[in-house]
Amino acid sequence: FSFDYEVLIFSRVIQGFGGSVLFATTPALVTSISLPQERGKNLGFYVTSVYLGLSLGPLLGGVLTQYFTWRSIFVFTLFLGIISLILSSFVKEEWRESQEEKFDLLGSLLYAFSVTSILYGFSRLKDKWGPIFILLGIIGIILFYLVESRREKPMFPVKFLSKNRRFVFSNLSALINYGATSALSFLLSLYLQNIKGISPNVAGFLLTFQPLAQVIFSPWAGRLSDRKDPGKIASLGMLIISLVMFFLSFLRHDSPLYVIPLSGFILGFGFSLFSSPNTNAIMGSVDKSFYGIASSTLATMRVMGQTFSMAIVNSGFSIFLEDENFRRIFRFHVCF
Repeated sequence: FSFDYEVLIFSRVIQGFGGSVLFATTPALVTSISLPQERGKNLGFYVTSVYLGLSLGPLLGGVLTQYFTWRSIFVFTLFLGIISLILSSFVKEEWRESQEEKFDLLGSLLYAFSVTSILYGFSRLKDKWGPIFILLGIIGIILFYLVESRREKPMFPVKFLSKNRRFVFSNLSALINYGATSALSFLLSLYLQNIKGISPNVAGFLLTFQPLAQVIFSPWAGRLSDRKDPGKIASLGMLIISLVMFFLSFLRHDSPLYVIPLSGFILGFGFSLFSSPNTNAIMGSVDKSFYGIASSTLATMRVMGQTFSMAIVNSGFSIFLEDENFRRIFRFHVCF
């Protein structure tokens, strides 16, 4: 029912609150019911369900947009939300591991201010306010660290940053991975529709090969991470992702169309090797009472990486597309 951009953006903010609750708790619930030797397998199935939704999303979104306008996507999502609500009503167990802890209001406000300032600053890198907001966000992060390090029951136990290297570097790798790759689907969608002249539903179909590969290989990668070092498996996945991204940097207007689904499938295999083992490494690096924090931190790294990725692309567009020659090259010769 959005009648202008402001209503649409506000509605998306409300959706973000719901999404944060969903993505911050699900891995913790899965880990809580898993035996240590089966944690990777079960998290692999969780990752599979996520990417199954992602594989169906572009295809269904393309069809809905082409035949029923973009508004139909939100109507369709509403019914999915109702189904999810019904399914969640069957989960009756009590999951709390930490008792009698007060809500850390100051830490939450500092964290929200810092992250929002940094993300907003990156989205406005071109003008003078961008660096200012980034600086304010960095100052806020420093204050957040100082405040949390002195609290008995902090929102985020900053001791993890100095005492749990596996937790820190696994989350950092997730941030880097999603920051480097999340805008790829957006760029390829522009490439297929604006440069190749393909309809939205066909473009959506061609983009499903990446999440389809993740659906196929994520359970296997999760099981593998139960037997082998998940860090090494995730590193191999990032290597494959990097090689495919490097190959796609040479994509041109006359490149064969089969390059998109083929590279997407290989990219999805790399994501499978990264996502399930990385999630297993993070959830396995903390005590049971910290599953919620580990799960929410991973979700934060993913969303921040996705936002950084889009902010960098948008900043690049705003800087380079001002030049008419560059704009012509972008439209007719190459997808950046």
